[in-house]
Amino acid sequence: MRSGDLKGENLSDQNLSEAGGRGKFLALLAAILGWMFDGFEMGLFPVISRPALKELLAGQLAGLEGKAAEDLVGMWNGITIAGFLVGAAAGGVLFGWLGDRIGRVRAMSLSILTYALVAGLGAFATSAWQIVLIRFVAALGMGGEWSLGVALVMEIWGGRSRAMLAGLIGGSANFGYALVAMLSLGLGSLKGTFAAWGLSNSWVEWRALMLCGVLPAILTFFIRQFVPESQHWEREKEGGSTSGWQTRDLVGVLIGVLVCFGIIGLWSNRLPIWLQLGGTLIGLAIVAGGYLYPVIRYLERTGHAVDGEVARDQQPIVKRMLLGALLSGIPLLGTWAAVQWATIWADKLAVGMPEAKAYTQLVSALSATLGGFLGAMLGVWTSRRWAYVLLAIGSWITVWVFYQTNTEFNARFLVCVGFMGGITAAFYGWLPLYLPELFPTRVRATGQGFSFNFGRILAAIGALQTGSIMGAFGGSYPQACTVMASVYFLGVFAIWLAPETKHARLPS
Repeated sequence: MRSGDLKGENLSDQNLSEAGGRGKFLALLAAILGWMFDGFEMGLFPVISRPALKELLAGQLAGLEGKAAEDLVGMWNGITIAGFLVGAAAGGVLFGWLGDRIGRVRAMSLSILTYALVAGLGAFATSAWQIVLIRFVAALGMGGEWSLGVALVMEIWGGRSRAMLAGLIGGSANFGYALVAMLSLGLGSLKGTFAAWGLSNSWVEWRALMLCGVLPAILTFFIRQFVPESQHWEREKEGGSTSGWQTRDLVGVLIGVLVCFGIIGLWSNRLPIWLQLGGTLIGLAIVAGGYLYPVIRYLERTGHAVDGEVARDQQPIVKRMLLGALLSGIPLLGTWAAVQWATIWADKLAVGMPEAKAYTQLVSALSATLGGFLGAMLGVWTSRRWAYVLLAIGSWITVWVFYQTNTEFNARFLVCVGFMGGITAAFYGWLPLYLPELFPTRVRATGQGFSFNFGRILAAIGALQTGSIMGAFGGSYPQACTVMASVYFLGVFAIWLAPETKHARLPS
């Protein structure tokens, strides 16, 4: 890395940094812990999905064998993942809107409390639909915490050390995945203890892990008591711009959520392909309009609409939100429709070795923790655009190598999953570096929330397609996941539509 690049990254906005040293590090600590538990929530289901769904679908699985049983479990796995991603997308916009209206700290506390209190209820689920609903509501809070944490830290640090902060964001989230794997391995050793307490084997396999989702609730007290509010946002509040956010505008988000579930319904039933594709395209347009509606109404309401100026004020912000959604959606789709299936595939390959899925996720997550730093630093070493191109190409190569050259669970399998996890997760260090650079303070949380989390809707649809493609390939995880990974090639071209922001000051 050239010293000039570092100087530009660290000092370009130093005059905007107003929080004391203690406040900055408390905000960073709160965000790191929040992102870690976000990763915990995201990494939870791949580890527990097969035992959980097999138990909850026992009645429907009775009499089914082989591919038919696998298809049913795969379908519900896709529906659960899709519901979770839709919830995260809605939460990103909802809590991002709340963060721009009432402040980053208060909104982040509410988002963490939401997913902490709801996630643990999954331990007591008795049907697959209950899991889908619980995961959806928990994801509302989880999606909101990402955009709020990024906005708070970048603003309190005043644009300093953006690459280092972005690397910490990506790394801590992926450490949450590793935490799930470590807890899973630890709970496996307590099987006898659980039996002595009169608890079924399902508590060892998945229910106890879901109950651990309540742990982030402790964070809410810490955040409300000790973490300072962003002074960037405080200045916006003093200027009166925060009053432009109105609750009634959230009807657009509600409509978007309902349409998302309609899209999931299209792909969860045997319908003509023309109806599924046409309905999905129309649905995505409606969802995008609904999620953008609060921002458009805000821009119209806050004095930027004088003498027709609203068109010029809206256009760059809305355009950047859509571009951000595309750039986020590509790696998210690759992750959820290809990379995340590695854990389930390991469980299928390693017959009689239930801990295989935990080892797979542990190796992938630890590599991904380093990958988050790689993605952020690559944006400094080269440029924001070229870093994205290199990550897209590298991601496709590692996914192809993993799925096409492994046929059994062994040491080579784990080495390949480590490389795949590290390279594909590097995007999640690049995104928190780049997305804050696209939006001014007054719409930063909402803009980031839409950009990152709307991509999850695309990933939700992709997760459902993996199951369908798998059926077309006779239940082959490698073939289906390799096909879905081709989305990374789209990123090689899409990034050139976005602005280069390497030497730009964080917008105020």
